[in-house]
Amino acid sequence: MFNYIISQEKFDLTIQEIKNLKKDKVLLQQSLREQQTQTAANTEDLFLELLEIGDALEALLDYLKQNPNPSLEFIQRLPKSVEAVNRKFLGVIGKRQVLPIKIELQSRQPDFNLCRVVDREVRNDIADQTITKIVRGGFTLGEKTLRPTEVITSKSSLGEL
Repeated sequence: MFNYIISQEKFDLTIQEIKNLKKDKVLLQQSLREQQTQTAANTEDLFLELLEIGDALEALLDYLKQNPNPSLEFIQRLPKSVEAVNRKFLGVIGKRQVLPIKIELQSRQPDFNLCRVVDREVRNDIADQTITKIVRGGFTLGEKTLRPTEVITSKSSLGEL
């Protein structure tokens, strides 16, 4: 058995540190609960907004199922309807800082931090490795690239890659 002797000052300091640690623990637990509550509320909001987008798509699909030969008027309005759903979707993800990557066609070579070349096409009218087509848009979350923009770039002849 060991007996340790510490000064009253060190004992009091140790007791105070233990009390401070207990207070910090309670504050951290409270902060964690608040963050969990806020995260749950944000997740719920996100899902409700995504459900609205799903409802709009479902309404279009239901109409097409019920009307296998849709009217010319419906067909003419369809691109605007789909565009409205896409705008809503981009708005929902934009509120969460998920933003589309802006790429200019035929203005520069791809930034490989933002783009992935998925194909090449022979084009002798523009510089080699110039972006000629965007296949699929990319998105960022803050400074991070979530999904690179998929592009097709030019090449000057069939033999080059």
